[in-house]
Amino acid sequence: MCFDVSLTVQEQELVDIAQDFTAAEITPNAGDWEHDRTYPRDTQMAAAARGLGGVLVPKADGGQGVSYTAACRIFEELANGCMAFTFSMVVHNNFAMSLAANGSALLKDKFLADLIACRRIGAFLLTEPGMGSDAQAVACMARPDNDGWVLDGEKAWISSASHAGVLSIYAQTDPSKGWRGIMCFMIEAEREGVHRVGPYAMAGGHALGTGGFRFEGVRLTRDDVLLEQEAAFKGAMGGIDSARFFVGAMCTGMVSAALERSLEYVAARPAFGQKVADFQGIQWMLADVATDLEAMRLLTYSAADTWDRGGNASMAAAHAKKFATRAALTRLTDCMQVMGANGFMIDEVAARHFASAKMCQFMDGTTEIQNVVISRGLLRNR
Repeated sequence: MCFDVSLTVQEQELVDIAQDFTAAEITPNAGDWEHDRTYPRDTQMAAAARGLGGVLVPKADGGQGVSYTAACRIFEELANGCMAFTFSMVVHNNFAMSLAANGSALLKDKFLADLIACRRIGAFLLTEPGMGSDAQAVACMARPDNDGWVLDGEKAWISSASHAGVLSIYAQTDPSKGWRGIMCFMIEAEREGVHRVGPYAMAGGHALGTGGFRFEGVRLTRDDVLLEQEAAFKGAMGGIDSARFFVGAMCTGMVSAALERSLEYVAARPAFGQKVADFQGIQWMLADVATDLEAMRLLTYSAADTWDRGGNASMAAAHAKKFATRAALTRLTDCMQVMGANGFMIDEVAARHFASAKMCQFMDGTTEIQNVVISRGLLRNR
């Protein structure tokens, strides 16, 4: 890796823990998780036992309190083994951080320690079946009722839906106000009237446990409020930039793993009286992979550094996600190609990561949404 980042001693220790954990617990099992469509609940608990369950939560609240740059490095290492598992941990860590930053003392006392230890998994419920990329189009309704609300509706494409124990639900409480009428409630998944949907059968990434929820007459009280009107939608959008460069970090981890495996393969594989690695065409394909990998890192960590310094990271994060997700799909294909037909075997790293790389193009705003963010930034004040 030509590009490096500056971390504290504690942050580097967590990165090293993530690297060791990936080698011992994730990479050997990722293929089975996908084949069996397994949500690796025990592995989440094991990750939390090593300090990876609350990396963004401030130390005062029991977390690790690392920078977003350090979190990127942690998630890059985990995604080296399995993007789907890593994204479940990204969402969970963001969830715990959001509770620490915005939750009442009552909600923190109720959920935060369990979240940091991964005894319970958190899930953000924003997206809906007919919503797509229009994050304002929340149809899930929390109707005022006496001193609380009654929740009805459905959420879709929710990470960790199959096993999440704590839900933050974005619901419309006053349609006349548009996005300003949306509130966020945090409740237990076991509450009466909450029904799980799925998990979905997808092209890959089943360790993420993606699915949905349906709500039928769920009663909510003031104690369940995480974010009030207006603040809720702003809060949902406020963390989107970090989510995007976390996706860039995960793509970097996947391509890094595939490149390493491809180099190992071509250096050992004989062909026409020499090694596959001796052919210039192969060398140049891998050189292109390496170049894009460095570019992915530079864009990703530049965005994370901008965020850590308190700057506006919107365009930087959009550039990082757009480039990293496109490059990952292309360069994983190259890594498969230099291995010939063997590269198409599902047990091979690049083939296993391939569907996950495509999934990354939908997460936290499609590539087209990134273009909207970038073009608006370019044309602002013109």
